[in-house]
Amino acid sequence: MGRRARAKEGLDTELADLPAEMRWREWMGRVEAVIFASPEPVTREALSRVVGRECNIDLIIDDIRDELRGRPYELVAVAGGWQHRTRKVFATAIRTATGLGDQVRPLSQAESLILMCIAYYQPITRGELGQFFGKEVSRDLIGHLRGLGFIASGPRAPQPGAPYTYVTTNGFLSHFGFNTLRDLPDMEMLEDAGLLSKEKLLAGEFPDPLPEDDEDRDDDEEAAGRTETG
Repeated sequence: MGRRARAKEGLDTELADLPAEMRWREWMGRVEAVIFASPEPVTREALSRVVGRECNIDLIIDDIRDELRGRPYELVAVAGGWQHRTRKVFATAIRTATGLGDQVRPLSQAESLILMCIAYYQPITRGELGQFFGKEVSRDLIGHLRGLGFIASGPRAPQPGAPYTYVTTNGFLSHFGFNTLRDLPDMEMLEDAGLLSKEKLLAGEFPDPLPEDDEDRDDDEEAAGRTETG
């Protein structure tokens, strides 16, 4: 018998001997405690192990959220589960108190655009990303996004050499507050508005967000100097 099965045997999940209101309150307490204690979003399956078979998890979550109104933290649906999060309005206060604001570097424009392309067009190869921007996407840039936990290797592409593709992760969903990829702004709407088009990107009709290499920049500056003195 598995560890989880043995653990549930020792926990009275049905609470049949309690009045309905007390039973509900106990289930609410268990659900909130499990979510509070977890550093990662907690799935519906995990929560179902601590409540009765007839317990409606969604209603439990709604009641917990009602009780948290006016508190500096809330219960949010992210990455296929639920997690306690401090409210955004307190972000500056938290950064000021902890000094974390000095340690966290925001994504550059290049990183943001590449992450956006991966999110919408995954699975996608580094070569295809290079086609979008008309310039090779560096391994360091991909490595940085991997290091942040936003992307991971996906299946190999059916192309010569079978290169790895890249996909977004649950860490991406959690960081940006999405429950699933379906929560991303609708791509068809963005395409209809002319803001995003895979065909245009592949054709090179996209602003180049990638910084020039230092050597390229030095060559440009040297050429400009010759023009001025010529």
